[in-house]
Amino acid sequence: MNVSLAWQETCKNLAPALQAACRQTPVSGSPAALLRQLEAAQPEWPFQYRFNRGGWYRLGGVVDGDGKRVSDNLEHWAERALKTHDGDLTLLLEMLEDTPLYATRLTGSTHYLIARTGDAPADFLQLEIEALQEMRGHRLGAGEPNSLNELIDPVGIKPDLQAFGQAAYHFRRLAHIGALLTRMTAQSTEPPPILRLLADWQASSAGNASDFSNHWLIALREYLDRYQQTQYRAQPIAIGSGKPPAFELVQGTNGLKLQSALHAFDHETGYPFSWFFHLLTTRAVPHWVAQTVVEDALNGFAYLPQRDVEVVRNWLHRPYVV
Repeated sequence: MNVSLAWQETCKNLAPALQAACRQTPVSGSPAALLRQLEAAQPEWPFQYRFNRGGWYRLGGVVDGDGKRVSDNLEHWAERALKTHDGDLTLLLEMLEDTPLYATRLTGSTHYLIARTGDAPADFLQLEIEALQEMRGHRLGAGEPNSLNELIDPVGIKPDLQAFGQAAYHFRRLAHIGALLTRMTAQSTEPPPILRLLADWQASSAGNASDFSNHWLIALREYLDRYQQTQYRAQPIAIGSGKPPAFELVQGTNGLKLQSALHAFDHETGYPFSWFFHLLTTRAVPHWVAQTVVEDALNGFAYLPQRDVEVVRNWLHRPYVV
């Protein structure tokens, strides 16, 4: 069995214990309580808490005015209801006027945890656990929808959300990032940009100073291609609160002033050469900075380590963004 398949099997075997740990941990507790439960469930891999990404929701089900559940799946219910009314949305809306029903949504946040498995930047297990709370949302038919999509998830209507049931942790995904990126590489004739970013991390002063997973996580998205094969997309997300540091210099700035701005950016993010990785990802640093720091180095004003200059120079010769 190759290394990638071995890690897939490891993740598959760990999943039941992690799922049980999620069910046994109340959301009202702290992340430390979740970590303790995870370690008790599988002590081989001590996970470290990294980040919480919230503010999202998924469509839920359908309930009546008394809170009795009508369906667990809003989209399926709406499709069946429209079919029952011969595809006539007007008839469906008339029924909803006489029989009030409400959509629910799952409001959530994703907790990211990691466990190191080696020394390379992608050598870590990434565990995603969702904290979900079902909420009763908009009344179906509100806002005079003109389509099934508007009925399901209307735009411009701010629902009066009410908690429905208990919040709970749900196991979302466990992946070995290095193994997953190996699979992604096999899917394409060109290496995905995330692999170049990780190689640049390892070659730069950032990789010499800290682990990639101390500062970045990988947002994963699965989708089916036209052959119904599962494909993945990987997007780095910076760990931290709020936006990246402000970078307000105008194009043409160089020398000491640029050096000072880059040093301040790195100081605020907490590791060297961070400005380059934000240039590639969050766009907090504009692309002209890369050209200017190399020009400064060629003119004898070398305020970056040579290995960082080489990373920037290589990027200028063959640019990529992630």
